[in-house]
Formats: sequence, structure tokens, C-alpha cells
Amino acid sequence: MVHRHLQTIHQASVSEHSLEAYGKLSEALAENPRSLVLDSFCGTGHSTAALAERHPGHLVVGIDKSAHRLAKHPGGSNDNYILLQANCEDIWFLLARDGLRADYHYLLYPNPWPKASHLQRRIHGHASFPLVLKLGGQIELRSNWQIYVEEFGVALHLAGHRGWVSQVVESETELSLFERKYKCSGHTLWSYTTRIIP
Repeated sequence: MVHRHLQTIHQASVSEHSLEAYGKLSEALAENPRSLVLDSFCGTGHSTAALAERHPGHLVVGIDKSAHRLAKHPGGSNDNYILLQANCEDIWFLLARDGLRADYHYLLYPNPWPKASHLQRRIHGHASFPLVLKLGGQIELRSNWQIYVEEFGVALHLAGHRGWVSQVVESETELSLFERKYKCSGHTLWSYTTRIIP
């Protein structure tokens, strides 16, 4: 499946709300051109705010399709991040179309779609997976499900990119509410990291 997706071009139509969100991102970059950090599937955007502190010289872009989740964002004073209510694969497509790349791309605790029949809904099983590669940068995926992280690593390996699987250090500050919840419940947390230079 990964090989098939790597040999085709993702051609799904871009939704209207994603186009509107991308316009917001384009305006932010026109006003203050900066390198990008992507926080895909950002949920409430807590991770986006945390990443903005970690990457102060970048524009951190939190993307989530749920307006309900984004409405729970507590807000803040940091001006180097924005939240977009959009489909991640749409924003990935538009960025790649316009030749924009990410310095860092975080995929923090995406829905693991644990049933075998749901493989095509996982990031590495979805037709938009090649867009993640095209956007490049340092990619970090985290999950409490080790199999998901290892599968993602295998997919990157098949695409010609090597990285590493590791446990998330317990002393590290939580990047998202999911990470905090899993840590408090005693889960072992896993990370896959690689760097893609376009």
C-alpha cells in the first residue's frame, strides 16, 4: 500500500473551509515571512502553543478539522503561532503545491485507527502520506501505541528515509493534553523521528 501511494499523486479535492484557512496562513506569511513548524491534528492547540515556545523564530501552524476542539484552546500571548480549522491533508497539499516546506512537522497522538480494516485511515496508510514526505523537515510522530509508531517508521523506511523509534523521556514536558493524560495513567509513550531534506 505504501509503495502504491508513493507512486501516485494525491488528488482529493480541497474543501472550502481548508482553502479559507490556508488564506489565513498565507496572509500571516506575507506579513512576516518565517520558516514553518507544522502541528498536524493539534486538537485543542495546547501542543501548538507549547511548540511556539520551543521554536520562537518560526511560525507554528496548528491544524485540526474540529472547530469544537479548537474552541477549547486557552489562548495566549505568543504571536508566533496560528490555529487553522482545516483538513490536514488539504493544508499539506496546498503547502506542497506552493513549494513551501516545514522545518519541523509534529504528528502528536493522531487517532491510531487500531482495527486492521482501518489501515488506510492511518497517516502512513493514507493516500496523502507522500505529502508528508514532500514537506520535509524533521518529522516527529508520538503515540502511546508502539505498533503505530513502528509501522510509521517502516513506511518511512520503505520511502527511503531512516529514523529511530524511542521512548518519550518521562521528565520531558508534555506537549499535548493527550500526552499528559497518558503519562498520568502510566502509559509508555513512543516517538519516531526522522529528518527529510528535500
